[in-house]
Amino acid sequence: MVQDTGGYTARSWSPILANIFLHYSLDLWVHQWRHRHAKGDVIMVRYCDDFVMGFETQTDAESMMGELKRRLSEFGLGLHEKKTRLLEFGRFAAERRKRRGMRRPETFDFLGFTHYCSMNKKERFFVMRKTQGARMIRKLKELRIEARHRMHWPLKQQQRWLAAVLRGHYGYYGYLGNSRALSNFSYEVRKLWFRALCRRSQKNAMTWERFKRLLRVFPLPTPRIIRT
Repeated sequence: MVQDTGGYTARSWSPILANIFLHYSLDLWVHQWRHRHAKGDVIMVRYCDDFVMGFETQTDAESMMGELKRRLSEFGLGLHEKKTRLLEFGRFAAERRKRRGMRRPETFDFLGFTHYCSMNKKERFFVMRKTQGARMIRKLKELRIEARHRMHWPLKQQQRWLAAVLRGHYGYYGYLGNSRALSNFSYEVRKLWFRALCRRSQKNAMTWERFKRLLRVFPLPTPRIIRT
């Protein structure tokens, strides 16, 4: 069982303050709960005020849900109702759900990735990651606005900016199994640059063929899988 918790109903705080506060109010408490009450293995991955918990048994997951709400309420905090849920996930989830006539295991979003169950060619279980759709859409919207602001910059400067954006994106999202999302992002970045250049000049219309020739002079990095 995996408990996906997406945040707290509390005032905004800095990452450093969140880490210090939650280390004592949450991390150490979960560690104690694991040893005192859990019947199976319990894991937790947290970044600032977002975290995911994994449980070997459903009983532990359901018990933690209630205990966690009570624990956070002691500090004036609460789980985000729309982002907090219990779901069946892991090595045996697909087989168990299939026996019950259910669809494949649910996915969950965490730190910009959608995580899902997968098997490789040797039938070994893997947690696969792909770029969270909403996160990529939001990033592309921001880039479109920024590209319009920079459309009169020299082409070399525009190329350096977009190349840095793409390298950073590949560096974070370049996981095995995420190549399609990387390619889609790369294509959309090229397309938004093309549209920005189309607005730049009314006399010498920018065509897609001309833009492809421009990319040979000012190339953008291609998608790369960096991590497995």
